[in-house]
Parts: sequence; C-alpha cells; structure tokens
Amino acid sequence: MFLSRWSGRAFTGEPLPDGALASLLEAARWAPSSGNNQPWRFVYALAGTATFTTFHDLLAPGNKPWCEKASALFVVASRVTRDDGRPARTHAFDTGAAWMSLALEAHLLGLVAHGMEGFDYERAAQAVGLPADHVVHCMVAVGRPGRREDIPEPYRSREQPNDRCTTDSFAFEARFPA
Repeated sequence: MFLSRWSGRAFTGEPLPDGALASLLEAARWAPSSGNNQPWRFVYALAGTATFTTFHDLLAPGNKPWCEKASALFVVASRVTRDDGRPARTHAFDTGAAWMSLALEAHLLGLVAHGMEGFDYERAAQAVGLPADHVVHCMVAVGRPGRREDIPEPYRSREQPNDRCTTDSFAFEARFPA
C-alpha cells in the first residue's frame, strides 16, 4: 500500500463515490494522537459548490489548473491548545497522521489524494472561519483518478510516482551526522 500510493494530479471531474467522503473522514478520525487530543480539523468543499470555487481561488497558480477537476478540496488545520488551555505540542504531528490516514484510505478506495502547500494560508484561514487557537497546515485535493493525457504540461510529464530519499538520509543512530 505504501509503495503504490502516490499523489497524482489527474482527476476525472466526477463526484466522489457514495460514502467515500464519510470513509475518508472516518479514517482520519482513527489516527493516533497524543493524549487522544485529536487536534486535526478538515474543512471540505465538494465540486460544483460555491465553497469549492472559494477554496479553488485560494490555490497558488501552479495548483489551480490540475485541481479544477478534483471532486473535493480540503483545508487541513489543527487546534494548538488542549481543552484545558495547555499547548498541544504535537498538534501538527498528530494532524499529519490524520492526513496520512485520509490519504491511505483514498488509495484503498481507488481515489487520488494530493496534499499541497501552494495556497494562500491567510485567506484560507478567513475562508473557513478558523478559530484563533488553530493553525492551517495544508490543502488537499481528492478525486477519482483521471488520465495523464487530460492534464496540461508541465503536469503531464510529472504524473507518475516519484522517488523517495533513502532512509540513511533521514534516520540516524544516536545523533545527527556532523
């Protein structure tokens, strides 16, 4: 599952299959979190709605063309405090686990989930009514996989799984290398 999942950009433009949105969010719900804090927040917009247009307008120019045919766009955020007001130090870590759960569930459902940092964070926070004790992390495009030939260049040539760093580039025994 880990080796075959990748973040494609080609979507068909079709709606999500029945039950898929609930299944994606349920997968995110069961992600591990420190002290069961569950700080993640997923605000979504389905294709064909005014909110989808609003979310699409938040995207950087390089993401807009290929996101046009996504079935849903998500703004992913997290709460930075716990219920008792203490800092939730692992809020971003936990939210990353929830996003990965959603991405893996999308893959299992035969969908594409593509996370992005290319968007206007401030406008996204305003668009979703982000509470003061929350922070925006990313946006995600989800949809049925489309054909590489149906997306414009330069995206078409990049529409394939890419390499990953070797483990020795990010895992070190005892200390970072000098």
